[in-house]
Amino acid sequence: MNKASLYLSAAAISCIAFNVSAETYQFHEKQYRQDVQTLSSTKFAGRAPLSPQEKLTTDYLVNAYKNIGLLPGYKGKYLQPVPMAKITTDQNMSLNIGDQSFTNMTQFTARTERLSDQIDLSNSDVVFCGYGINAPEYHWNDYQGVDVKGKTVIVLVNDPGFATQDPNLFTGNAMTYYGRWTYKFEEAARQGAKAVFVVHETAPAGYGWDVVQNSVGGTQLSLVDADNNNDTVAVMGWLQHDTAQKIFTEAGYDFDKLKQTAISRQFKPIDLKLQANLTLNNHVEQSTSYNVIAKLPASTQTNESILVHAHWDHLGQKVDSNGTVHTFHGAVDNASGDAGVMDLARNLKAQADKAPFKRNIIFADFTGEEAGLIGAKQFAQNPSVSTKDLVAMVNIDGMNTNKAQDYVLDYGKGLSTLDNYLADAAQAQGRTVKPDPNPQTGLYFRSDHFALAQVGVPSLLFMGLGDPDYVKYRYHKEADQYEVSWDLGAAQQDLALMSSIIAKLANNNDWPKWTKNSAFKKRRAEDGR
Repeated sequence: MNKASLYLSAAAISCIAFNVSAETYQFHEKQYRQDVQTLSSTKFAGRAPLSPQEKLTTDYLVNAYKNIGLLPGYKGKYLQPVPMAKITTDQNMSLNIGDQSFTNMTQFTARTERLSDQIDLSNSDVVFCGYGINAPEYHWNDYQGVDVKGKTVIVLVNDPGFATQDPNLFTGNAMTYYGRWTYKFEEAARQGAKAVFVVHETAPAGYGWDVVQNSVGGTQLSLVDADNNNDTVAVMGWLQHDTAQKIFTEAGYDFDKLKQTAISRQFKPIDLKLQANLTLNNHVEQSTSYNVIAKLPASTQTNESILVHAHWDHLGQKVDSNGTVHTFHGAVDNASGDAGVMDLARNLKAQADKAPFKRNIIFADFTGEEAGLIGAKQFAQNPSVSTKDLVAMVNIDGMNTNKAQDYVLDYGKGLSTLDNYLADAAQAQGRTVKPDPNPQTGLYFRSDHFALAQVGVPSLLFMGLGDPDYVKYRYHKEADQYEVSWDLGAAQQDLALMSSIIAKLANNNDWPKWTKNSAFKKRRAEDGR
């Protein structure tokens, strides 16, 4: 999961064994455990795309789908090619702004998606652009009246709604896509900036600096476009909060006071009268990664499909300065999700053998989620079926490995009529639906379903609550490993719930709708849905 979800405390999780499903769901627990244990084992070395372990992973998934009896899901094959670049940046670099020099990984991070051996940021004027947001529907433009072409932009993480907790400003505490760092890089590129640095703060980001370090440093992966990614901003970076304070102090400003001015629509960008210098020396390799796609064919509505998904990749291995190899196993994130999709496939195939579903059910495991939803973007741009014919998506990004619970969380609550399907399925299990307890982290915009939402496909996101200390001790760390002690009662519950939703969608004529005005709703309308 390319995000830090904040999990509920163990005290909030009921240990009652709740009714698993309104209909029988056969949870293949032994196989589920074996799938998670295998995919997160040292042999699979963290499942990094373009690593030798990628083929181990995709072979494992393809063989599973073949054994279940699913058909190839992409142009007669189980694998969809994803053109990808591996960009390894020399980490022996420093960022110089004004008279100060900052240390890589401890005070800042920087990377690029451009396929270039060297990126030079030379005497680039530095401009503070508030939250780096240009959102006409919110009457907000942090770039108003400034030309940042070729310049270095510093922006704040999250959006003004979180900073003020004003429900009438953006969406208050709940993060919008404008609060995501991915958006800030995209908008800076549209404005013509050469570099953009997001100031990290744990509360508005939703995770600590160590997550930035583990997710950004070293080799990075990128989807390759026809222009070698030259439409992206040349330098994408983060600044430690203390680093930002030092930069602003040299410029004659108090950073913490200045950022308060950025919560107003009257904010105007500030030229800090400093220049930035940085050189990225890169080794670029182009290769092909793969999405795994299988299909349970429709009986009648053969052009319509439900997409069921979990990303297969994690962070792989990293070598520290002492030469020690560290393996990021990714058991919860997201071997548990892949195992869940396979278990759903077994159950839904068994149901289809008795009574075929009207619509296709596509089972997919995408590559490169951790690197920025790469496989999902490739699928959205080059789908196995037209995106206008994708009814909905069910996305698993980590499963709850604890005991059964009396509720299920609705991430993205209020965005689409899929909320009704979730509520009905939960009620059938004797459970309630609760909203995301930490909407400020913007989880809905951080996983593969979002790439499909951007082309209009409504989706449900399922994430495990897990250990209450998961983010602090295991998220994107070596400690995310399979444990025999996992109860898996909640996983069984959630899979049964998902199965009932998928089966219902696969047998009716409904097209779930976006319920709020958004780019998603507009895009869906363009497809006549």
